[in-house]
Amino acid sequence: MKKLKVQDLISVGVYTAIYFLTISICLLVLKFTIPGFHNLFIPAVSAMFSGVIYLLVLQRIPRMGAITIMGSVVALFFLMTGHFPLAIVPGVLCSLLADVIQYKTNLSVKVRTLASYIVFSYGLMGPLLPLWFMKNAYVASLKARGKGQAYIQAVFEHVSTSVFIASLITVFFGAIFGFYLGSYLYNKHFQRTSR
Repeated sequence: MKKLKVQDLISVGVYTAIYFLTISICLLVLKFTIPGFHNLFIPAVSAMFSGVIYLLVLQRIPRMGAITIMGSVVALFFLMTGHFPLAIVPGVLCSLLADVIQYKTNLSVKVRTLASYIVFSYGLMGPLLPLWFMKNAYVASLKARGKGQAYIQAVFEHVSTSVFIASLITVFFGAIFGFYLGSYLYNKHFQRTSR
């Protein structure tokens, strides 16, 4: 496996920016369609519409590390914009695991690409996991940022075990949908321009 070159890193940066823009658009749409639940389901909806970006990264930069960098940069951005510090961990780990699945396993191309995309998509759960597993620390971090009690109550209003399970399940199926939608878009619009 060849190492990443400077041009590869530039390309990863471009696709990461497009990926982040996709996440932002999905979040904006969800804010108006399912207010209160928009943050909880942003990983699933983003997975539905980011498949083509993921496939473009794999085709244009077929090297170990590109997926890890893309997911890690997004996770780092979450950290820099005030999310709970440990939010970065799932983003980095899921991206790294997706890279390993894609380039270090002997699965068929389709199976390993689908599996790696599903795992990669779970990286966006990073900012949400503390809501369930580190509530006290998360509340303390919000108070440290000057958030009032009303804001904190609104954040946790829809946090429950059933919503957590629903979030996990919807990411799984959202990623599958995103993979097939991305494959369709890639084959129709980008295949001839790939390396």
